[in-house]
Amino acid sequence: MRLKNFLNRSTIIIVGLVFIISTPMVFAEDLPQATSTPLSAADSLRQAIDGKATELQKLQVERDALEKNLGQVGALKTSLSKEIKTIDYNINQLNFSIQANKLTLQKLGLEIESLSGDVRGIESDIENKKSAIKELFVRLQQRDKENFLITFIKNASLAQSVTELQNIVLLQRNLSEISAQLREFQDRLVQKLSESEKKKQQQEREKASLVNRQYIVLDQKSDKQKILTQTKAQEKLYTQQLEELDKKQEEISAIMEKFESELRASFDSSLLPVKRAGVLDFPVERPIITQLYGATKFAARAYGTKFHSGEDFGVPVGTPILAVLDGRVAAADNNDKGTSRFSKFQYGKYIMIQHDNNLTTLYAHLSRQVVKKGDTVKRGDVIGYSGNSGYSTGAHLHFGVYWAPSVSYKSIPPAAGQVPIGVTIDPKDYLPNK
Repeated sequence: MRLKNFLNRSTIIIVGLVFIISTPMVFAEDLPQATSTPLSAADSLRQAIDGKATELQKLQVERDALEKNLGQVGALKTSLSKEIKTIDYNINQLNFSIQANKLTLQKLGLEIESLSGDVRGIESDIENKKSAIKELFVRLQQRDKENFLITFIKNASLAQSVTELQNIVLLQRNLSEISAQLREFQDRLVQKLSESEKKKQQQEREKASLVNRQYIVLDQKSDKQKILTQTKAQEKLYTQQLEELDKKQEEISAIMEKFESELRASFDSSLLPVKRAGVLDFPVERPIITQLYGATKFAARAYGTKFHSGEDFGVPVGTPILAVLDGRVAAADNNDKGTSRFSKFQYGKYIMIQHDNNLTTLYAHLSRQVVKKGDTVKRGDVIGYSGNSGYSTGAHLHFGVYWAPSVSYKSIPPAAGQVPIGVTIDPKDYLPNK
């Protein structure tokens, strides 16, 4: 009789366990409570970030309107008046860029603060989950010392036995769920920390751009004053000096062409990397190509060689210039003999970077350089800022690609510094497809 009663009660327990396992139940006291940044603080930060984004959009509209005015200036015939108007445009455009730098820095500061709040909230959630898991382990270890049969025997009633066994099943289920939540929070923490680090890097880049653009504004103002002084604000004198500059530049180009034609005779194209889009990145963000490599229409009327040795990118003065590939700075020089319009020759301020694939890249007509010879750079690093130095009719970046073994640097008066000479290659062979 006792054995029969025992078996009946065991059957009831097994049926009860099946019901417990198949029925989802959660006890509030077993679940950890999540914490988060106060909504009011988070909302306030988000509103401030959105406000800065709106200010930046309005500023961009004003910059676009200014750029249309430059188009009208560009249509004017070469003259002292056009030169002064162009410099004034550059200064206004740089001032807009400086305002954008300041707004972007404020926006980044708010975004970093917001991310810091997210990180603190997630870290708090992680600690809560860890505490909950620890507590569940302790409770499970206490119950693990007793098997189902002992649990059944020690309780005075079947209901108490079923309740205790149900609690054990729920503890195990909660442990599994909280462990999964912990992994999710840890993944979110890694993501937020990565976002925060990227924002801080962007913040440093914006700070550098702000400082350098402020220096470029001073240079532009100095250029304007020297042009007015040197020409005595007279169109006739300006035209005469410009004609003299053109003659001197043609002499430099003829000497360069002689050297480069000799180098091309020994050029072995098999030593170049295989032509493939994306070997190099673009040297500017949002690239707009204004002149291609080769015998372009503009080159036919503007250059004595009738040939353009690189690609031109239309960018305002003060635009960050980026290294297109990892490499070492082979040269960071200046061909200008001064800051006035009539003492600017060849590439002006330029940078040459030698890469490990038999290519060397040129970044010319810069307003400012932020690397020096011998520096190691990574793809995407800011190496300088665009400008209108050297023999140039307007702000842009001249980007050239050379067969590295052919590159040399020569003094070619009246240009100052060393002028880079070498076998040029069409950049389109290695730049990304637009």
